Amino acid sequence: MENESIGNVASGSEFSLIALLSEADIVVQLVLVALLLASVWSWIVIGEKTFSLGGLKKSARAFEEAFWNGRAGEFDLRPGQGGKDPASRVFVSCAREWQDAGRALPKPAEASAIVSRAERAMRAAVDREVGQAGKGLSVLATIGSASPFIGLFGTVWGIMNAFLNIAEQQDTSLGTVAGPIAEALFATGLGLVAAIPAVIFYNKFTSDLTQLADQLDAFSQDVLVRLSRRASDATRD
Repeated sequence: MENESIGNVASGSEFSLIALLSEADIVVQLVLVALLLASVWSWIVIGEKTFSLGGLKKSARAFEEAFWNGRAGEFDLRPGQGGKDPASRVFVSCAREWQDAGRALPKPAEASAIVSRAERAMRAAVDREVGQAGKGLSVLATIGSASPFIGLFGTVWGIMNAFLNIAEQQDTSLGTVAGPIAEALFATGLGLVAAIPAVIFYNKFTSDLTQLADQLDAFSQDVLVRLSRRASDATRD
């Protein structure tokens, strides 16, 4: 009779996933909903960052090529300069310092001062661009670190319900504990489903941000070399 009962439970409609979740404990349901929302949120951030970071790196390279090919090489603020790419905005921060100096630098000390100010301005611009590009990554970090623990909480709660069912029904058969244990395992699995992609893409985007920062740093140093040369020439004129 016991084996027949177990077979009926295992094959019954009440053991479908939707029915199992709908009949789950309210705490487990809240855990599952929270993990599901976290997973959806993380994929939204992943999709947005995939396109935005890729676009920023591509546009920055395009501006650098234009700059070194002479199409954006003047230290002036021309109309339309400083567009949507980060490299042009970093360049504009330097160009403003050059424009404010009025190009006429009678003393070498003043030339050194403008180069120093331009370096600080470009460093601030690089930090600002990297910070702006990295917005939203804290969401992935939070989901990646918290989701397994939220799932573990659902697991512990489900197992606790399984033992409570045993105590109430004085029955250790599979039908008594199968539901709560299934809920517990599902919470564990959903926690991992939410956490694993978040951690993987957080590491990837962090690496992409580091590459973008290095790219902008190298560009700013090259621009400073040109600015220093231009400033030195102005002091001799």
